[in-house]
Amino acid sequence: MSSTVDTNPRNRTIGGAVVSRLACAAVQPILSRVVRRVAARHPSLFARLGPHQSTDFLIDPIELPFALHLRPDPKALVFRAVPRDAAPKAGAVIRGRFLLLLELMDSEEDGDAAFFSRDLEVAGDTEAVVRLRNALDDVDGSIAEEAAAMFGPPGKAILARLRRAYSET
Repeated sequence: MSSTVDTNPRNRTIGGAVVSRLACAAVQPILSRVVRRVAARHPSLFARLGPHQSTDFLIDPIELPFALHLRPDPKALVFRAVPRDAAPKAGAVIRGRFLLLLELMDSEEDGDAAFFSRDLEVAGDTEAVVRLRNALDDVDGSIAEEAAAMFGPPGKAILARLRRAYSET
């Protein structure tokens, strides 16, 4: 599967492309800060990935105007928002609703069940995806909570609001 296929109709227009690029620029400082903190606090994540540290993952929260490019290489760590039409070629693609992806990251949701119910789409190197999932499963605590806590009470409130909003849908 090509990782540059755009499944979000909003991004197929010029206006959608502009919104996507602006959204990427707005969230990038947050993503950079979060990934540096997670890498510093959880270096064992990288060891669990083995040869897949250099795999490019495209994580696609379908309702957001962008995708996320992750390369979990501790020597050249990448975690950035990318417009779908400019996404790099990925070794593995993980696509689903934002909160589902967040819950999978924190091992709060069963990835197998989400995959078989078709709520989660996985393409490309499935071994890399399984390794990433296993590495995240080994993290004590919640990466989402850690990330929210980096931004104090506003960050925690935003995470709580997101979780409530998604649980209502």
